[in-house]
Amino acid sequence: QVQLVESGGGSVQPGGSLRLSCAASGFTFGSVIMSWVRQAPGKGLERVSHVNTTGGTNYADSVKGRFTISRDNAMNTLYLQMNNLEPEDTAVYYCAKANTTTNTFDAWGQGTLVAVSS
Repeated sequence: QVQLVESGGGSVQPGGSLRLSCAASGFTFGSVIMSWVRQAPGKGLERVSHVNTTGGTNYADSVKGRFTISRDNAMNTLYLQMNNLEPEDTAVYYCAKANTTTNTFDAWGQGTLVAVSS
């Protein structure tokens, strides 16, 4: 069965950095688009970033220039490097497997909390 497990979240001060990881299993990781999605307190889901099967990336305007998504197919792992964190980045961050046929995410991790405050 498909499984996604996020790690690397925590509490940091504004301007700090974190690197999130997502360990994937149960499917051919290298053949699918992977995404990071976040949900801030009291808000809806926001698509943060995507990486396709050839390494192409896309970012939400709110994180562009500060976050970098990457993947290591040999290790079945997705990463999100987050620099210059702001309080507005506070959210639960989810690793998600994209289904391009249905235009949905068909698998999610449990989420990891990122809290940015002074």
